[in-house]
Amino acid sequence: MTGEQLQKLACFPLEPNHLQACQDLDQRSLGGLWNQEQWHSELAEERRPGIGLWRGGALVAMASGWLVVDELHITVVAVDPLQRRQGLGLKVLQALLSHGQHLGAERATLEVATSNTAAVALYRALGFRDAGIRRGYYRNGDDALIQWLRLSPVNDAQHGCG
Repeated sequence: MTGEQLQKLACFPLEPNHLQACQDLDQRSLGGLWNQEQWHSELAEERRPGIGLWRGGALVAMASGWLVVDELHITVVAVDPLQRRQGLGLKVLQALLSHGQHLGAERATLEVATSNTAAVALYRALGFRDAGIRRGYYRNGDDALIQWLRLSPVNDAQHGCG
């Protein structure tokens, strides 16, 4: 993706009025990980930060998590299948990590399917390290890698999607 294309993206915290856009992207990207009630809870809770990347009026990438004391547990990273391999997942995840730091997170954690090599590579590129494995964690029986990242001190210039 060129710099000009990246500039056409808008990045905002996810809010309850983004419910339908989040559900739609979830369905396209993840096959409907969460239902409407779960998405409503995710978007309404202050300790569940989320970031959305928009192109025009369309949500093309999102990342969300739960802030538990000083840990950001990343629950969703999704990119529109037609927009993949353009760096959007990296951009939205970096923004979520930065936002989490501003909310007091010192570490981030997530689970990722061992078979999802693209996601594993993305997380490792950001510095996530394997901390364990959960056998049969996903509905389809796939194992999950548990990964952790110690967040560096907050730099106000890094906050957001820019």
